[in-house]
Amino acid sequence: MEADYFIGVAQQALWILALAAAPILIPVLVVGVLLGMVQAATSINEQTLSFVPKLIVTAICLAIFGGSILVLLTDFTRDLYAQIPALVH
Repeated sequence: MEADYFIGVAQQALWILALAAAPILIPVLVVGVLLGMVQAATSINEQTLSFVPKLIVTAICLAIFGGSILVLLTDFTRDLYAQIPALVH
């Protein structure tokens, strides 16, 4: 019984992690691919050209989605702590 519970918690934690990371990783991935294509087409190999836009997109995504990510993580943690008394028999 407890092994199934912990496997379920681990699966839920991985799902929450994916939901929390996706709003930041997907736009940064798209910007990285686009900048890589531009750098390959123009033969510009400047490292800051790819780093700074990705950093800016990350900051914008954190500003937009940061609150909802925090609520998601807080709800998961609150639910996890609420289930502790049921585990202690």
